[in-house]
Amino acid sequence: MFASPRRSVPRTVVLAALLALTVATGCSGNSGNSATSTMNMPMPGSHKPVATTDADWKPVTELLRCTGKFGDDNTVYRIPLVRSDLQVQSQGVAIKPGLSLGGYAAFAKYDDTSMVMGDLVVTEDELPKVTDALHANGFQQTALHKHLLEQSPPIWWTHIEAMGDPAQLAKGLAAALAATTIAAPAAPPAQQPLVDIDTAGVNAALGRTGTADGGLLKFNLARAETISDDGHVLPPSFGVTTVVNFQPVGGGKAAINGDFALTGPEVNKVIEALRKGGISVVEVHNHMLADDPRLFYLHYWAVDNAVTLAKALRPALEATNLAPVK
Repeated sequence: MFASPRRSVPRTVVLAALLALTVATGCSGNSGNSATSTMNMPMPGSHKPVATTDADWKPVTELLRCTGKFGDDNTVYRIPLVRSDLQVQSQGVAIKPGLSLGGYAAFAKYDDTSMVMGDLVVTEDELPKVTDALHANGFQQTALHKHLLEQSPPIWWTHIEAMGDPAQLAKGLAAALAATTIAAPAAPPAQQPLVDIDTAGVNAALGRTGTADGGLLKFNLARAETISDDGHVLPPSFGVTTVVNFQPVGGGKAAINGDFALTGPEVNKVIEALRKGGISVVEVHNHMLADDPRLFYLHYWAVDNAVTLAKALRPALEATNLAPVK
């Protein structure tokens, strides 16, 4: 008699059994990927910022020797760190500080801690010293990139984040700033200078109203979603916004620079829209390490008639989930 032929087990059944075994054991060989470690991560938005007063940030302003302004219902205290000390050029355009060189540090208090996030504008010579000072004082560098395609002198932008006691945060930030020649913020002029472009045409083309600031026209556009980082809600004043800046260069033309805050599915839609309008894409990167939703920031550049640029920007803005116009 012949033995009964053996029936082979389908490969899909074997793979399913192995997957079930892996899930049941919780990937015990790698605790960093275990269900337990995932459960320990804070839920998005579990910590919300609380309203504060000037007195809450007095240790910060004394250590940094400069003051800021409140935003988002007094929950975010934002200190400008503008590089007015630098003379930067890009593709023959003298860059005004308000176009690309506006660093900042934003502070907020939560139920469990205080947080500072910011963007420091540093020269290539300053960068190593700033990096060392940040890490020596418990700060994370969450991004390092450029905003301009061509620039002289070479400039870098580094995003920073830290949590803890406000005075200690300010002390660490002061150590990093000491490695730069960032000047104290200047008082705003009594009267804003003329923005020498067709501002009404730009506003109409974008469907939004910009703000005059130091001879520039600026748009700061919040996303519709609630954004958090490591479980802490981030109001727009933390810098989680789309920024559009127009710097007049004469003859109705403007240089535009800024960044789009984008989710993954939006990135290439915005790139395609910008390129159709002749706008250059400078960088695409993240600004944070644990944000939700995960955001990418796209920096751009162009010089042309201001209204023409605004019309080119409109489809790119409409490809993103911006908060409704109020």
